[in-house]
Order: sequence, then C-alpha cells, then structure tokens
Amino acid sequence: MKIVVDSGSTKADWRVITDEQVDAVSSIGLNPVFRTVDFIRDETYQAFSEAGVAMGKAKEVFFYGAGCWDHKRKQKIIDGLQEVFPSAEINVYHDLLGAARAVCGLNPGIACILGTGSNSCLYDGEDVIDNVTNLSYLLGDEGSGTHIGKKLIRAYFYRELPKDLIEAFDDRFPGGTDNILNRIYGKETPNVYLASFTRFLGEHIDHIFVQRMVYRSFEEFVDRHVRKYKNHISLPVSFIGSIGYHFQDIMRVVLEERAMKTGRFIQKPIDSLVDFHKVH
Repeated sequence: MKIVVDSGSTKADWRVITDEQVDAVSSIGLNPVFRTVDFIRDETYQAFSEAGVAMGKAKEVFFYGAGCWDHKRKQKIIDGLQEVFPSAEINVYHDLLGAARAVCGLNPGIACILGTGSNSCLYDGEDVIDNVTNLSYLLGDEGSGTHIGKKLIRAYFYRELPKDLIEAFDDRFPGGTDNILNRIYGKETPNVYLASFTRFLGEHIDHIFVQRMVYRSFEEFVDRHVRKYKNHISLPVSFIGSIGYHFQDIMRVVLEERAMKTGRFIQKPIDSLVDFHKVH
C-alpha cells in the first residue's frame, strides 16, 4: 500500500493506493512551520481512523508539503508520520517538487504555487534547479491568498474600499474590526485566516476594485519571482492551488502582457501525483 500526500497550510489531501483502488482521506494542513510533531501524529491518526484505513499496511508514504524546505522541518513530518505508519518508509519532499511533477510531468517548465501561500521554481523535467526565495507570509507570499487577504483588510481599515464593498464586507463579517484584529494577532495560523478573505473577493470578482487588487498581487508575484528564472519567456508557466485556479483569468492577462507562455492551472495536484507514483 502506497500513500501520497499533498499538504498545504490549510488542508492536506491524502490518497491511499492499493492494487484494487485509490481511496481519499482529508486532514488539516500539516505545515511543519506551524504544527508540532504531536499535532502531525494525532491529526493523521484521527483522519485515517475515521476513514477506516488500516495504517499498519502502508509500505511507502510520499509526503509533499508546504514548509518542508530543510532537514529539520522534514524530520518533524517524518517523526509524526512514522508513529502512525510504523511499517512504512516515509519520504518527505518540498511541495515545489510536487507542484512541478503535477503540472510539468517530465517536461521542463516553471511551476508555481498560489494557495494560502505562494512559491515558484524552475524545473528541468527531473528536479527543481532554481527557486527564488519564498519569504513566507510576513515578508512575502506575493500572489497568495494571504497576500491578497492582507490587501483587502488594509483597504477596509484604511477606508479605501468602495461604499458598496464596505457594505457587503460588513454584512459578510459582522464581528467588526476588533474581531478581525483579535483573530489576526491573537490566534495561531494568521496566514490561513487572512487567506480566508479571498472567498469574499471571489464572490465579488466582477467588481473592478477587486479585479485590480488581485491583478496587482499577481503582478508582484510574476515580476518578483517568475521573471527571475532563466528562459522565463520560452518556458510554460503553470500553477497549482486554489488562488491560481479560481483567479486564472486575471493571471492569464498578467502573463500575456509580459509575452510569457501560459501553462496549466490545477486546483489540486494530488491526482496527478498519484498517477506519477503509480509508475515511479
């Protein structure tokens, strides 16, 4: 039995591969930047117990995760999962490699993640060969749900939203400004909370103010990250993640204005990763 995982900060998609079928399991995102080993273990155990999966039968686990950029953070995932899958070999990879394998397969390209956070890489068809440093949600994450959510919150607090959007925002989030600030500064995973405001933007995507806000965030991402890669004009630029997928019309405009090649948009890479690991 093989298990393939794609984990962001918000949600993790699991697939259990046997000779007979592929089963789906879901859990909270297991980003080791924010989650402890105990949390990773307990959340995984609960998710698989509720799904009725025999954890002891797992022989290989392929985990692609946000925040898994160095040995220390990868080890947190390994330590947490090894207790749940005691007979399995645990393989942990950065989610960038998962993104590249999902959208590029064995072909060269530029793979981007636009979900709760953002990232990008240059992929040669086998490995990630270049990556513009991701500064995470405090200093970077351009183009992500967190970045766009920050823009919306700033516009709201600084009284820059048009009147109709202010009214819609107040109806959608009746807790008021104190509730928003308490949630951002007083609880864990503020990046996930900020990214949740993109649902409101999606509901009002026909509004020109919203379109410009998303457009400017995507401009920052492309100019600060994607355009730094060698051959960025000739290689296809592809995206995974809910933000890239749902706002892809705006991203297509940003790329077209820069004479860049648009590749694929995939909301969830997990099914493509299952196909990859069925043969590799």
